[in-house]
Amino acid sequence: MLTLFQYNWQVREDWFSLCEDIPDEELLKKRVGGFGSILNTLFHIVDVEYMWILGLRGEAVPEAPLFEDYASLQKVKDLSVLYHKKVKPFVTSWTNEMESRKLSETDFIEEPISSRDAPIRRRVIECTHGEIIRHVIVHEIHHIGQLSIWAREIGIEPISANLRGRGLFDK
Repeated sequence: MLTLFQYNWQVREDWFSLCEDIPDEELLKKRVGGFGSILNTLFHIVDVEYMWILGLRGEAVPEAPLFEDYASLQKVKDLSVLYHKKVKPFVTSWTNEMESRKLSETDFIEEPISSRDAPIRRRVIECTHGEIIRHVIVHEIHHIGQLSIWAREIGIEPISANLRGRGLFDK
């Protein structure tokens, strides 16, 4: 489990680095799929990971921050660093006993809202912590695939999705 989070974190950092060379207008350009733009999709990845981990930690899950408040690459990178401070300790302390723990019947935000005027959509989640932790992993991988397509559309070689060769198994 930890290896796949480490993979996601490496790939995310690689995407942040790649995006430093992409003009802001391309990062913010409306696209089909994902969360509408490269930068908003990166923001969504960071936010969703954090919100789910807060829920698994048993902490109150706040309303999602607004993309409009983080609409620059540096702000999304800074948010990622800030959120990572709570995410990493939880992920690195994961135990097999946590797998079958039932998620409390707390209302969770289904998807982050990107407009101040939009209503917040909530639903009750009924599943195990193991299911959610895996959902968080594949959620990021899914959106990284979208970023790869968009990168190719603007003539940029996307970040490699290979798990192999990242040094994650050398420990």
